[in-house]
Amino acid sequence: MLGYMGSGKSTVARSLAEKMHMAAIDLDDYISSNEKMSIAELFSQKGEIYFRKIEAHYLKELLLEKEDLVIALGGGTPCYGNNIQEILKGSISVYLKAAIKTLAERLEKEKPGRPLIAGLPENGLEEFIAKHLFERRSYYEQANHIVSTDGKTVENIVEEISSLIQIGNCF
Repeated sequence: MLGYMGSGKSTVARSLAEKMHMAAIDLDDYISSNEKMSIAELFSQKGEIYFRKIEAHYLKELLLEKEDLVIALGGGTPCYGNNIQEILKGSISVYLKAAIKTLAERLEKEKPGRPLIAGLPENGLEEFIAKHLFERRSYYEQANHIVSTDGKTVENIVEEISSLIQIGNCF
């Protein structure tokens, strides 16, 4: 499950995994658990370069799991190193696509806990998202499936995804 922060990756991954009787893993939570630090602490104490290196390591670790998983990736995960190639190599990927306005409304409430946007001025969020999405879109759009989330419930999104994929695959 990939997409920009605030697109609903974690929520949809949990719900989809439950429907498909699979385990759901949020990559950021997995990293935090293994590193014994929050993502915000990792960024502030060890820097983004360190974070991106361990992110790639833990992504590969999860992709090599024998059990089928639904993995919610971080918003930047597909955009660094050769992560997108690793994702596409042995899994089914779904890009949860949301409009800039939708993302801004969701993220405004979460700004303090999001290292990339925490310090943005009050009116700078939509512009930041638009610029970031422009840079990341080419990675996101390489996903096997693109599902628009605007105006849909989690249940609608899960139904749409489950109709696109076959049970027994990891993504």
